[in-house]
Amino acid sequence: MATAATVAGIWDLSIATPIGKIAAVVELRYDEGVLTGTARGAGEEAGLDGLALTGDRLTWKQAVTRPMRLNLAFDVTVTGDTLAGTSRAGRLPASRVSGLRRTDRAAETAPGTRP
Repeated sequence: MATAATVAGIWDLSIATPIGKIAAVVELRYDEGVLTGTARGAGEEAGLDGLALTGDRLTWKQAVTRPMRLNLAFDVTVTGDTLAGTSRAGRLPASRVSGLRRTDRAAETAPGTRP
């Protein structure tokens, strides 16, 4: 079973939407008993609202403006360094979400980061 401390980290997400695949980076932080996070992608950054971990199920909501203005609801299952689930935008069909947690080595060599 996942805990807030074990899901903390930087996650590279791939979201298979009706308009194509979208890459995003989610950073989850666990500090003083509270799980918080932010998402980056398509040139914008958004805070994660309602972030909750129940067993291995991680859920959150976020608003995006690119490629269009949407309110997204994520529901994923965390298994070690991978996650999989869905993202929903209102009445639109659910989009498949998959993700991998970055290792220290990957974070050091990721574009835009400094070693």
